[in-house]
Amino acid sequence: MNEAFICDFVRTPIGRYEGGLSRVRADDLAAAAIKHLIARNSAVGAVIEEVFFGCANQAGEDNRNVARMALLLAGLPAHVPGVTLNRLCASGLDAVAAAARAIRAGDVEIAVAGGVESMTRAPFVMGKAERAFQRTAEIYDTTIGWRFINAQMKALYGVDSMPETGENVAADFNISREDQDAFAFRSQQRAARAQSADRARDDSANKGRRRPDRRTRRAAAAGDDAGGARKAQTDRARRRHRDRGECVGDQ
Repeated sequence: MNEAFICDFVRTPIGRYEGGLSRVRADDLAAAAIKHLIARNSAVGAVIEEVFFGCANQAGEDNRNVARMALLLAGLPAHVPGVTLNRLCASGLDAVAAAARAIRAGDVEIAVAGGVESMTRAPFVMGKAERAFQRTAEIYDTTIGWRFINAQMKALYGVDSMPETGENVAADFNISREDQDAFAFRSQQRAARAQSADRARDDSANKGRRRPDRRTRRAAAAGDDAGGARKAQTDRARRRHRDRGECVGDQ
């Protein structure tokens, strides 16, 4: 069986809700990352056999097959296929795993894998009328959570959103907010140390980004790569944010 290796990686900056990337379409974000990766590995562009991308929403500009749209927008040949996977929050990771499985099975030799999402640009959706002259319509916000809920599914398993599930898990396994903050803070500090030691280099593809808004500029001033490791975060700041009821380290 073949072995699969990650040869290189890039990413766009990690934006905030209604932040610096809010005017950029999800398919353009994905295309920018692919284009940047190919530019850095020019010999690989002609031999890519498939593109795997994860996307959890797929209700708006990321609809249909965003992997295929992104690879075409990035300038890859039309004969390169693309597949979009949805395992919700693990979609991007699953795309990398799917590409690795394809390589190990001998289906392809070189693939691009990743994930894309834009919560800010997630649309409202409305179903069609179920009967003639219907005078009501249900509208759902696709930013997060369920829509067009199956009553049987709700009765059997419930339809809690991710934040609600987080509260449930914390209660079921007795995970305190202090423990969560400490875990997030430790993760931020490890990321900052790795970056300082040059073990995690900057692989941002910044093209297509508009002028940062006030929140993004403030984050950058604090050493935050538009949502990445908060280098200036201190334990005192963590406690101050917690006392104000704000979310720190895990946004």
